[in-house]
Amino acid sequence: MKKFVVEDSFWDIFPEVQIGIVCANGLKPTDAISPANVAKAARLLDHANEAARQWISSSVISQNEVVAVWREAYKKFKTKKGARVSVENLIKRVMRGNPVGHINPVVDVSNVISLTYAMPIGAENIDAVEGTFRLAVTEGGDEFLPIGEDQNDPTLPGEIAYLDDAGAVCRCWNWRDCQRTAVGDDTPHCMFIMECVDPSRTGDLRAAIDEMGQLAEDILGGHVTNKDFLTRAHPSCELV
Repeated sequence: MKKFVVEDSFWDIFPEVQIGIVCANGLKPTDAISPANVAKAARLLDHANEAARQWISSSVISQNEVVAVWREAYKKFKTKKGARVSVENLIKRVMRGNPVGHINPVVDVSNVISLTYAMPIGAENIDAVEGTFRLAVTEGGDEFLPIGEDQNDPTLPGEIAYLDDAGAVCRCWNWRDCQRTAVGDDTPHCMFIMECVDPSRTGDLRAAIDEMGQLAEDILGGHVTNKDFLTRAHPSCELV
């Protein structure tokens, strides 16, 4: 059985971070999701774009607290130039009046949760993970083929990344995913991962993970096989 392990090298930098994870299996292919559920996902996304405005208090993106805490976090490890937490781009789009649009139901419900709670979320194909799935400070050189690219872009020494036995899965913590484990229109077995760097918002993380699990069942037609929250005291879980 596959495992997700957050290594000590990560906790040494971020001892108070909490990471929520939902594993779901039996997710329906996009073309098998009912029109009613596709429409529901689109409506929820519209509402989430509006809900995200509650997190915006400044016209300067870096001065909004939900972004500022991540900007500070990204100063603590090596990153590729310009790398930012994934939720920053979503918040920026809302600020600019360019709301996050429909892509497919899996991406849509992920964006619903990310926008509603102003926290990053990632989705990966569990069946494509090779060996143990890890979050760690890298030694560099981990193979990484980004989504939409055709050139290897390996990790840097001192970078935090999600990794497996074949290379990097997501670079610069939660900035950019690889092609190899990307979730597609017909991926039945997924994990959804969220990170909270603000200790005062762990309640929001738990609510977000609960809601993500519910949407995976109600809209995507799957069933939740595991739900967990990783901390320094509880640094691993099974990917089932």
